[in-house]
Amino acid sequence: MKIALMDSGIGLLAAARAVRGLRPDADLVLSSDPDGMPWGPRTPRDVTERALVVARAAAEHRPDALIVACNTASVHALPTLRAELEPDLPVIGTVPAIKPAAVGGGPVAIWATPATTGSRYQRGLIRDFASAVAVTEVPCPGLAEAVQNADEAAIDHAVATAAALTPRDARAVVLGCTHYELVADRIRAALQQPGLPSVVLHGSAGAVAAQAMRRIADPLAPGVASGPRLTVLLSGRESSLPGAALAYAEGRLLAAVSQVH
Repeated sequence: MKIALMDSGIGLLAAARAVRGLRPDADLVLSSDPDGMPWGPRTPRDVTERALVVARAAAEHRPDALIVACNTASVHALPTLRAELEPDLPVIGTVPAIKPAAVGGGPVAIWATPATTGSRYQRGLIRDFASAVAVTEVPCPGLAEAVQNADEAAIDHAVATAAALTPRDARAVVLGCTHYELVADRIRAALQQPGLPSVVLHGSAGAVAAQAMRRIADPLAPGVASGPRLTVLLSGRESSLPGAALAYAEGRLLAAVSQVH
């Protein structure tokens, strides 16, 4: 089995780790776009064009499924990607975990890039799945870029700024950008209120990995779990994991258990 994941940058690491947990035998293709990131400030047309380039590069490696491990690309480019690649290549988008977050009754905060915050797409999800709870949309300017660059000071500043905009009574926070899942522990610590339970964070990595497995429905291949291959594509060029990826546990784990091709 071979699973491809695409994103503007290293936000795909969380979903890649989730895939590896479900299918340790799977070869992975990680296709990102360092030449074009960040995608968040781009127009929907630009995002779609960049996403097509990244997806086509991944598709050349003949994966069994393609995970769009990026909220921005899922918002703006998913229909175009599916129109071009399906049915030959199943394309699985990333949806912010608003529905499971609302199950707890709220209040709920949604951390997302400025481009996604207030978008018709996100407002539609709130209307469909969280209309019965109090929801606050929290824009997080610079956080995805800080995570991408493993810039510790910039991460701390962006997390602190977003935490200050989050209602003190929020009991659940949706991580509406895949990059944010890489710094979930820092976000949780920044949101902790003395005397109150920890805020529950809701990411999308586990759900999107599980959906990919359902789309493929391929049984685990015995005896091949050691040494699955990892192919890294940076704006279409075969490379190795970028240094920033190794700053996170998800990146180090992938490097440790994969034969990098």
